Amino acid sequence: MTSAVAFPAPVVLWSHPEEERTGKPLLVLLHGYGANEQDLFSLADMLPREFAVASVRAPLVSGPGFTWFPLTASIDYSLDAVKAASAYTQDWIDSVRDNHPSVTLLGFSMGMAMATTLLRQRPADFAAVVGLSGFAVDADSDPSFRDAELNGTVPMFWGRDQQDPVITPDKIDFTMGWVRKHVKLTKVLYTGMWHGINQQEVGHVSEFLTHEVLNK
Repeated sequence: MTSAVAFPAPVVLWSHPEEERTGKPLLVLLHGYGANEQDLFSLADMLPREFAVASVRAPLVSGPGFTWFPLTASIDYSLDAVKAASAYTQDWIDSVRDNHPSVTLLGFSMGMAMATTLLRQRPADFAAVVGLSGFAVDADSDPSFRDAELNGTVPMFWGRDQQDPVITPDKIDFTMGWVRKHVKLTKVLYTGMWHGINQQEVGHVSEFLTHEVLNK
């Protein structure tokens, strides 16, 4: 029996000083494998200023960066490790949620796996989800993933390049089936982006957030 991993206190970068955050919708950024909280933070200046943007560092050290859960070479993962990371992130969100009228999640790569996991475990808690060049985890009927409660009303943006060399086809296939069944999907394909984010996509995300969160 493995012992539980002791996670550090969350490290979070904010777009606004504390006295300016209350009352603003919260946008939580979840970075990819081996990155850190600074990786996506530049997006804050390119997305609607009405949001208080919080970029959260994953809890596990991975080389020079951090990871939400361990991966193997084939980007396989342990569902228990995914659930431990989501509980860590959910606890932090719960600690600040009361200051904000809504919470939206934006995840890149593995961060998209985290964002969709958080939504699936708390279907009523999030205004929208943005997934960039990532995937949703196959939860294998785990009861903590409440997919049946997702009735296609939560808006989700999914952007990717079909030539992305990182996310394996089995994960794309599972994610495709999941998003079509459970969320209000905006799906956009890009060329020449590979496993990344480009300016066009950032513009689309900004429009999505304005339409689906700010204008509701």
